[in-house]
Amino acid sequence: MKYIDEYRKKELILAVSEKIKGVSKKEMVLMEVCGGHTMAIHRFGLPSLLPANIRLISGPGCPVCVSGQHFIDTAMAYSKIPGVIITTYGDLIRVPGSTTSLEKERANGSDVRIVYSVLESLEIAKKNPGKKVVFLGIGFETTAPLTAAAVLQAKAENIPNFFVLSAHKVMPPVMKALVDEGVKIDGFIAPGHVSAITGTGIYDELASVCRLGVVVSGFEPVDMMQAILMLALQIESGTPKVEVQYQRVVHRDGNKLAQEVLNDVFELRDDTWRGLGIIPLSGLKIRKELSAYDAEVQFSVDIPESTEPKGCICGEILRGLKTPADCPLFAKKCTPSDPVGACMVSGEGTCATYYKYRS
Repeated sequence: MKYIDEYRKKELILAVSEKIKGVSKKEMVLMEVCGGHTMAIHRFGLPSLLPANIRLISGPGCPVCVSGQHFIDTAMAYSKIPGVIITTYGDLIRVPGSTTSLEKERANGSDVRIVYSVLESLEIAKKNPGKKVVFLGIGFETTAPLTAAAVLQAKAENIPNFFVLSAHKVMPPVMKALVDEGVKIDGFIAPGHVSAITGTGIYDELASVCRLGVVVSGFEPVDMMQAILMLALQIESGTPKVEVQYQRVVHRDGNKLAQEVLNDVFELRDDTWRGLGIIPLSGLKIRKELSAYDAEVQFSVDIPESTEPKGCICGEILRGLKTPADCPLFAKKCTPSDPVGACMVSGEGTCATYYKYRS
């Protein structure tokens, strides 16, 4: 607790706030691309500590939110196959598909189970050899190595009834896609946990080619304010670069072991992001030599064309073009207890965060 308190000291937060106000003169838009950062920004009321010329916007940092509708509909179709057990992290069970959700399918008799680790899915597969267990793999470079390790363990232990439906994604391509689309962004607050795995080299192109500053931040209020100060200094001086505020966790080379496990199991592929469409080489597919554990290879289902919820602007929110307050459904028809779109489901979703801290 003492460790956390160091990064929540009011006097430190206010001191950094004054420094930002002292150096920042230009109009600037900073995007955080991590759901944990979105929560921290609003939980601690950080926008109120910034000068009017600095605007924070949320990007595609919520793994549940960015998973495409087709992925959700595919999971629903798998849940209806006799003898299949779907295992998933809790948030995903409530994401509305085109016509239903995993929560509703479970109520209708499908075997859908919430797990807190992919290793729980392996245990379920071991205990149910007559069933086929499909784990719904979502998340960025932070969680993908855990899924990869589970696939390797399934192979080592000869667990033939364990499969992964992968919606794992990587962060740099979507960040560049937003820039290429023309979204107004002057700098990125980069995700701390992703960067702890990948290292910081993945952002070099954003700084050198796109001429945008990138600062990897921690999750406490002092962390976030320091990251904003570092970006403001870069923008004011016209010297975009990749910096690390979160030095107690993130290093240039990242976690080599996790990277090796990731590369042993997955390869890059073009993938669909909610609201952004197909982004080249932004997703992770299980390698051909491990296709025995790839649900997409082992199961054949017909999926009707997926449709987005009517009136939902989740896609525009994920691109930083709009905020939840711009959505006519927000806090009215769409609430955490009865969500219309994915951004209201996950605790890392922008809409859920805005709803929780809207007062």
